[in-house]
Amino acid sequence: MTRWGLVSTIKAPPKEVLNFVAYHLDQGAHHLFIYLDNQNPKAQAALEAHPQVTVTRTDGAYWRGTVGRKPEKHQPRQTHNATQAYEMAPEFGLDWLGHIDVDEFLSPVGDPLDQLLGRVENGIAAARVAPAEALASEDVEGLDPATIYAKAWVPDTTAREKMEAALYPDFGNYVRGGFISHTLGKTFLRTGLPPLQFRIHRGMRGNDEVGPRVTLDGIDLCHIHVKSWQDWQRHFDYRHEKGSYRAELKPVRPSEFGGLSLHQLFTTLRETGGDEAIRAFFNEICLARPALISGLRERNLLREFRLDLDARREAHFPDWQKTR
Repeated sequence: MTRWGLVSTIKAPPKEVLNFVAYHLDQGAHHLFIYLDNQNPKAQAALEAHPQVTVTRTDGAYWRGTVGRKPEKHQPRQTHNATQAYEMAPEFGLDWLGHIDVDEFLSPVGDPLDQLLGRVENGIAAARVAPAEALASEDVEGLDPATIYAKAWVPDTTAREKMEAALYPDFGNYVRGGFISHTLGKTFLRTGLPPLQFRIHRGMRGNDEVGPRVTLDGIDLCHIHVKSWQDWQRHFDYRHEKGSYRAELKPVRPSEFGGLSLHQLFTTLRETGGDEAIRAFFNEICLARPALISGLRERNLLREFRLDLDARREAHFPDWQKTR
């Protein structure tokens, strides 16, 4: 049997941390390395009691003892922790280690993940899972509230551009495939490779990406980057300043062809139309509006996930609220 595990650096409420862990234990993860990026005593206590989880609280003492001081940005913190977990993975008998976030859920269509990874040829060092970005479906009539509706990634450039023009007429030029978060997906690395850095989307050795690489068929990475308009607003300023809409990220199309980065686009929308203009963007790109659901379904790009997170959490961590 192929044994796989996950590493994640998390700053989230305890319920979300335990949802993430419980879900992936049910998917067959043999071990999870969870790095808590803030004080989270309930989650920490529950995870410390689980034999398939190694939990580390990354406080000041942790960073002083590893790299000397806490990195200001979360991206290098994630890279450091994932690389450390990768080095430990063989001790836990893992054949593969994946690096994903707390709002991402590995969702095989048929065969379980251990079989998908087990079929990867021995010479392949990295296996990527393509993303499916969730849509906000709250209060949209006719949709199942227990289902997460998501748009799948379209790798073919020509097909993707036709889809963007058809489904996102006002803002499709500024987003790749209708995605406002990453389009690369996330990566599993085969354990036991020479020293490397396990970054957010790939393994790196110096300036070279670790390979050879494949993209796994039969699985999506359900990415719940957007839950609702209210939730998106709560996270907007941080993402605009430091996260996935930050200024340093490039536009999906060159400026001479009308391209703007999301940072530039959102700044312009705010300055010219305020919240109403931002809401118009959200409604076209992020909302599970009937026309978008229909258009995605016609193109075989609609994904529907039932994650059952509450039930999974309570099954694995029934007493988590009683701890500390």
